[in-house]
Amino acid sequence: AEVGQVLGLVGSPAAAPVQPPAPAAPVVEAAPAAAPPAPAPARATQEPPAAAPSVAPRASGEEEGPYVTPLVRKMAADLGVDLNSITGTGVGGRVRKQDVQAAAAAAKAAAEQATVATEKPPTAAVPAVTPAKAASAPAPDQSGKRGTTEKMSRLRTIIAARMVESLQTAAQLTATVEVDLTAISKLRAKVKDDFRRREGTGLTYLAFISKAAVEALKAFPVINASIDEKNIVYHGAEHLGIAVDTERGLIVPVIKNAGDLSVGGIAKQISDLAARGRDNKLGPDELSGATFTITNYGSAGALFDTPIINQPNSAIMGTGALVKRPVVVSDEYGNDSIAIRDMMFISMSYDHRLVDGAVAARFLSAVKARLEGGSFGGEFGL
Repeated sequence: AEVGQVLGLVGSPAAAPVQPPAPAAPVVEAAPAAAPPAPAPARATQEPPAAAPSVAPRASGEEEGPYVTPLVRKMAADLGVDLNSITGTGVGGRVRKQDVQAAAAAAKAAAEQATVATEKPPTAAVPAVTPAKAASAPAPDQSGKRGTTEKMSRLRTIIAARMVESLQTAAQLTATVEVDLTAISKLRAKVKDDFRRREGTGLTYLAFISKAAVEALKAFPVINASIDEKNIVYHGAEHLGIAVDTERGLIVPVIKNAGDLSVGGIAKQISDLAARGRDNKLGPDELSGATFTITNYGSAGALFDTPIINQPNSAIMGTGALVKRPVVVSDEYGNDSIAIRDMMFISMSYDHRLVDGAVAARFLSAVKARLEGGSFGGEFGL
């Protein structure tokens, strides 16, 4: 024999007498991977006779399996392949170097596929959110009134007397509904610029709410009524009082025959009366005769209030601030989802001597339904 030629392997299945191979010991199945190459005939001299490191003894408890040559064991270690995860294709289930190479290739392919799957597709750039500036403390009052005493103005004296009179006269309580004004917001966004160019004034949410209210007054005449001693007076027209905040105090100019006006007509009346009221240019007849009143406390940021009835009215409605809020909405098939909507609380204080709670609730529900329907487009040519 030549020097260096392998004559045999001690303990190798190849050196045993030819007989049917014994059943292979159980092995751990490999993770899903590409199928290994078809078995090739095993040859005892297949691996080069390079100086291979000696086989390390198995640790206690390590599973016994088919014999693995030092060369194959080293190749598996270099490629990071777990020999226990490979089903050998050699004689007697022996793991060959081809088995190790196939397992390494399959593991690499699986890793590359996982990397591609986890890569996120490019997304559109999201504008950075600019944090709101922290609110500073309110500026101190410069009127010099702190620590002083002054006599009530004539207007403040009248307001004080009427508020107390109203509370002492009527059995007042308040009902509230929450209204989704998203449809109104969308309509208003479409028509407000053209309306301002054409009419020279803004188209406010209050105009839409006032229109819905005067329509509901026609359906619920008791809300548009008043008490005269032991009689109930059902008014034949809707004269809408609009509370206006001025430097002198609260005033209530009146839109006469508001039930005959469109949303645009009401918007112009509100703008005109409010401007002249702040300039103290309203006549006495413009400050009296209301059959129903609306106060917009939301203009100052309040969400909810319980306004005091403007006597001799039977009710007063208040509108809160419009805020965006996540709410549950249902589609036409009854499926629920969460959406960001433009929401507002609308409250109404009413005189329980004349108006029952159920009637007040139905009135507010009618206003709510009209506003949420948002079907005012016809008034603007839509």
